Amino acid sequence: MFIGDIVGSVGRKALRTTLPSLKSKYNPHIIIVNGENSAAGRGITQSIAREFFDWGVHGITMGNHTWDNKDIFDFIDHEPRMIRPANFPPGTPGLGYTVVKANGKELAIVNLQGRTFLPAIDCPFRVSDEIVDELRKKHKHILVDFHAEATSEKIAMGWHLDGRASIVVGTHTHVQSNDDRILPNGTAYLTDAGMVGPRDGVLGMEQDAVLRKFKTQLPVRFQVDEGKWHLHGLFVKLDDVTGKAMKMEKIRILEDDWIMD
Repeated sequence: MFIGDIVGSVGRKALRTTLPSLKSKYNPHIIIVNGENSAAGRGITQSIAREFFDWGVHGITMGNHTWDNKDIFDFIDHEPRMIRPANFPPGTPGLGYTVVKANGKELAIVNLQGRTFLPAIDCPFRVSDEIVDELRKKHKHILVDFHAEATSEKIAMGWHLDGRASIVVGTHTHVQSNDDRILPNGTAYLTDAGMVGPRDGVLGMEQDAVLRKFKTQLPVRFQVDEGKWHLHGLFVKLDDVTGKAMKMEKIRILEDDWIMD
């Protein structure tokens, strides 16, 4: 089970609230979350990472906001369950991929960052070849979190890794896409998993500040909205022998519906 970008305290609350029931419903062997916005919308702290692991999360992926909270430099090199984009420059702290093990299963997870409309870093396609092809020598089950802005770049990565990765799921844009499918060679693909956090903000941020930025083009400090939450993610069943996707299902929960249940 992969849970999309967790945004601020509202996102953390949504994850904590829903995770027990999600575990009961899907019975996932391994749970991965994207945590790059979990600390007030920018970055992550060690205490937040520990919370996620305490709640039953097995791995954390990041993205372009990896370094926004200085606390990360104190623990990223000592936390093998958390990864940052593998195509950051050589020598960057942390890992770009890892293997998590839980409930008798193992999953290799890879984090990559796109280059279209984002800072220019190493080519994610070339880096994905190096990492995924090496991982496939020992591991059948591989998840790639492609943290990218452009839909076209994400779709291209899905086709690029079809049959080599078990799952290619996009993050960063915070809006769950409706193009979930299992590609011809067995890779489960979704352009964007969506977000976990305030439903009535703008990608999780307060409406007024974002509107002011668009209307005036003046510098504005964005704050995470404090409204009701929504949660988005993806569940995929993988073949034990081949590593290919057998079934996939998008996850979407609204706080109002959750309260009604």
